[in-house]
Amino acid sequence: MSAKSAVNRSFAKGALAALVLAAAAAAFWQTPAISAEEAVVIPPPAMDEKAAPGTEKAVFAGGCFWGVQGVFQHVKGVTRAVSGYAGGEKDTAVYETVGSGRTGHAESVEITYKPSEVTYGQLLQVYFSVAHNPTQLNFQGPDSGTQYRSTVFAENDAQKKIAESYIAQLDKAKVFPKPIVTTLETGKAFYPAEDYHQDFLTLNPTYPYIVYNDLPKVANLKTLFPSLYSDKPVLVLAANKS
Repeated sequence: MSAKSAVNRSFAKGALAALVLAAAAAAFWQTPAISAEEAVVIPPPAMDEKAAPGTEKAVFAGGCFWGVQGVFQHVKGVTRAVSGYAGGEKDTAVYETVGSGRTGHAESVEITYKPSEVTYGQLLQVYFSVAHNPTQLNFQGPDSGTQYRSTVFAENDAQKKIAESYIAQLDKAKVFPKPIVTTLETGKAFYPAEDYHQDFLTLNPTYPYIVYNDLPKVANLKTLFPSLYSDKPVLVLAANKS
């Protein structure tokens, strides 16, 4: 085989692979969102904060932070969603160390939002409904360990009360087949994750883990919460460069 024919054949294989990938992506967006963790339709919280000016923060842990961040980056009223670690000390807030499951940290997302546009209770509704499965103890989908636990890191007493009330409400309504195991932790600092973890879903839409586990969550957000869904995500790295 000549060098030229080898190059042409290599190019043809690459073009075919690109076409197959494009067809697979198109098929994905035209089919129902099916993933390791299915969304659950749940009622809004009976107790919630009042709309107010300014911004507030919320920190949620629900498995791998790639998907949780990706979901909340598409919620209207959210101005920033950062992947990181909460529950442990600053010096152990490193991906490889957190992965040991012995640091006390959970992969978490710190959400900055405008209560005039989206309330803490509405964020909780998205969190429990589409962002993760709150009935799984210390695992989510293929990921297991305390670093993947379901935890609400309440920023203050008001957030703690709203979250406690909502968990009790959902358990009483039996909207999930099993009890909610989400824990509430207070007084825990949040530490941003490494840059290569930020905006991972948006930057890697064809990564197999993202395709199967996380893109369906964003699709479910759009389907179940159309009034809260924003097509354009708020990206961390883009904001850092501006």
